[in-house]
Amino acid sequence: MSRIFYLTAALLTLFGVAACSNESAQSPDSQQSMPAPSVSVVTLKRQPVQHEMVLPGRVSPSRQSQVRPQVDGVITDRLFEEGAQVKKGQQLYQIDQARYLAQLNSAKADLKSAQANLKTLEAKARRYDDLVEKNAVSKQEYDDVIAQKEQAEAAISVADAAVDVAKVNMGYTKVYAPISGQISRSFVTEGTLVTTNQAQQLAIITQLDPVFIDMQESGASILTLRQSMRNQGALDVELTVDEVSGEKYSHTGSVKFSEVTVDESTGSVTLRAEMPNPDSILLPGLFVKGHVITGRENALLVPQRATTRQTDGSLSVYVVNSRGEVEGRTLSVGQIYRDQYVVNDGVSEGEQIIVTGYQKVKPGAKVNASEWQPSSRGSR
Repeated sequence: MSRIFYLTAALLTLFGVAACSNESAQSPDSQQSMPAPSVSVVTLKRQPVQHEMVLPGRVSPSRQSQVRPQVDGVITDRLFEEGAQVKKGQQLYQIDQARYLAQLNSAKADLKSAQANLKTLEAKARRYDDLVEKNAVSKQEYDDVIAQKEQAEAAISVADAAVDVAKVNMGYTKVYAPISGQISRSFVTEGTLVTTNQAQQLAIITQLDPVFIDMQESGASILTLRQSMRNQGALDVELTVDEVSGEKYSHTGSVKFSEVTVDESTGSVTLRAEMPNPDSILLPGLFVKGHVITGRENALLVPQRATTRQTDGSLSVYVVNSRGEVEGRTLSVGQIYRDQYVVNDGVSEGEQIIVTGYQKVKPGAKVNASEWQPSSRGSR
């Protein structure tokens, strides 16, 4: 019985020593000796931010003209090099002019004949003026001469108009460029009979500098865009010409206008931007990605990965204060810029935001902060 008593006393002694050891390990002095957890922070500073709307677009020429004949005839000469730049007023084709030259000469001859007839009748009318006063001719004969004279004057007007028409048709045998630009291949060759009402054009001239970028935007988002246009006037537009490499076009254009109606079938509105194209890199029909710049500002940016969403829907971050302690902040944010929030309120420039390691800290805890490096973006 005594052995059992002594054994029980020994066990109780051992449990007491162990309990004292645990209490000693959990004492405040022991906790203070543990190293502070390491976190990565980003120091806030204002950065230039460019807000944009990315829209699909298609290139279209600023001007395009179909070259068509205005008189019937056979093409005798092509006077341009296919694919070359042509100037407005440059002769492109020559249509056989023999028939129109004959018509012009005939009209001129008719005009001369009418003019000679008028001179004869004018002289006769002057003689009849004297004779009618002397009662040498009847009043009826005099009236007939005057009527013939008036008919001759009308005939001159008709003949003169016929000469003008013949000159115009003669001029149309020379086909000129209606605009300046790059001309296409010729759709006809020498010896081809052309007519004024034919469906086939002779060639197409396209003006490639500048070009238009026609973009589509949803009817809901267009309200924001139109508001930006009212506030800023013209909006700058940048282009991505290669989506694989992300290559940007070297020139910047501007939005000229937007349609005032929403397409009922697509629910979208068309925007048109004008883009310089001095090297003819942008070709009609090419699909591009337009970046419509809706605003620029210097803003505080907080990485999205540094934020947590609370149960009430608000965003919060952890800040390391000047004492190396963690503080919780609630953010008021605006637009999203790439993978960051534009912050309106809640933090200030110069403060340090915990980006990685915030899961293992709490407000009031001391931390060992180091600047967030780009190489650490793959881990949280």
